[in-house]
Amino acid sequence: MKLTGTSLLLIAALALSACGWGDREVRLTRFKDNGAGPDEFSILPGKPLQQPESYTRLPAPNPGGANLTDQNPLGDGVAALGGNPNARVPTGVSPADGALLNHTRRYGVTDGIRQVLAREDAETRRRYGRVNILNIGPNDDYTDAYRRQWLDSYGEARRLRGLGIATPSAPPGEPARARR
Repeated sequence: MKLTGTSLLLIAALALSACGWGDREVRLTRFKDNGAGPDEFSILPGKPLQQPESYTRLPAPNPGGANLTDQNPLGDGVAALGGNPNARVPTGVSPADGALLNHTRRYGVTDGIRQVLAREDAETRRRYGRVNILNIGPNDDYTDAYRRQWLDSYGEARRLRGLGIATPSAPPGEPARARR
């Protein structure tokens, strides 16, 4: 059997791509980042220094925490629109949300759910990254890896409507690929 130039090129490309699968993290989404330097939008100048009204009312030093001269563009925007900028600071569950939190916990809570999901996600990305060697073209590997876990919203709407349950918030028409 005689190998053509195209066949040799394909074999060489596959062999070369197999060399890059070390112990690195498998990334499913391809972002173009050439790492050419710092992000100029992440650098915020500090607010001007001001004399405090009382030195005894200054907050205690907090290494690595917020500073009085730190910019807070989101909080400043909230204040400019008439809101409470301190509402953006995470301080736990608000008393106004206590009833909602209790209602969501009525069937129990899985401890460490974030760690469980992180392990499952890493396993899915690792498993999918190994078999996706021949995927050629501009595809979103993350979408392909999780396609089996997608919910068919139109199928569920059909099922509920078949049971006589009204689904007023469902989109009026379904795409051609979802029709069966």
